[in-house]
Amino acid sequence: MTAWLHYPLILKGRLVELRPLEAATLDELFEVGRDREIWRLTSVDYSDPAIFYPNFKAALHDRAQGKAYPFLLCLAGSGRVIGTTRLLDIHPQDKKIEIGVTWIASEFWGSGINTECKQLLLEHCFETLAVNRVQFRAKADNARSRRALEKIGATFEGILRKDKIEPNGNPRDTAFYSIVREEWPGVKAQLARQLAVA
Repeated sequence: MTAWLHYPLILKGRLVELRPLEAATLDELFEVGRDREIWRLTSVDYSDPAIFYPNFKAALHDRAQGKAYPFLLCLAGSGRVIGTTRLLDIHPQDKKIEIGVTWIASEFWGSGINTECKQLLLEHCFETLAVNRVQFRAKADNARSRRALEKIGATFEGILRKDKIEPNGNPRDTAFYSIVREEWPGVKAQLARQLAVA
């Protein structure tokens, strides 16, 4: 693990806590991923154990290599696992990082959980890691994910056409968003306003 992202990193909010994903918690997270509604608009269906376990075991390996940092999303207070998110595409030398692979049980959509999750990660990235850029990606035709990114104040940068091949073999267009250092104070204030009514 790179010294840039120390382990264990725990981020605590009013609604949610971000805790490091561990091998011992993979089964608990997989149970959340059985919610088929989560995958209706996505490229990858993690309700399939043949997809879920190799991906998240690889994420744990990537954390050990300093390439990613996977988190569990846990309800504050109870500690119940309700989803996951990840820091990835980590480039300390260029002061940039990506937030992605975020999914939450559908019963918590619209609850403020995703907003607070992004607030905690962005605050850590800009105020502790001192990055210049935080990047986000979404499947271009996933309107729900793109609206969520726009809601938190991320700027749309464009679409990379046929950027990836999905597990089903189809090409995928990817929408890119970002928040840069100069925008963070305004985004932070916007997120605080949204969370005040969550």
